[in-house]
Amino acid sequence: MDISIQYTFLPHTDAEASLAFYRDVLGFELRNDVGYDGMRWLTLGAPQQTNSVVLYPPNADPGITEDEQRTIAEMMAKGTFASIVLAAGDVDAAFDRVQASGAEVAQEPIDQPYGVRDCAFRDPAGNMVRIQQPS
Repeated sequence: MDISIQYTFLPHTDAEASLAFYRDVLGFELRNDVGYDGMRWLTLGAPQQTNSVVLYPPNADPGITEDEQRTIAEMMAKGTFASIVLAAGDVDAAFDRVQASGAEVAQEPIDQPYGVRDCAFRDPAGNMVRIQQPS
């Protein structure tokens, strides 16, 4: 079987702020920018990879009730709704760059007992973004 990851989805609350974070701070390239009915989907990815992150408006699914939308918004605000784990050759340098952007630091670089050095930030929508470097 030949299966690979094509897309992963993270919600956004502000397309421009999210674009600035993922493109300008993390260095991802913008691959697609789609607007529909006042909403916006952004597809970005690392230039050296084919898989992508799709940043989507969390209220885009018509099957989500207003109560569910409130729950999603509350979880996003706490940073518990969605997350992504990225890899870097030098997690300390990546940390310095992201911290300099003003992103909210959730964890400074630390050696973890499971064999990685990592740090964590919250993106503009509150999603947890972990950056890891194998030890």
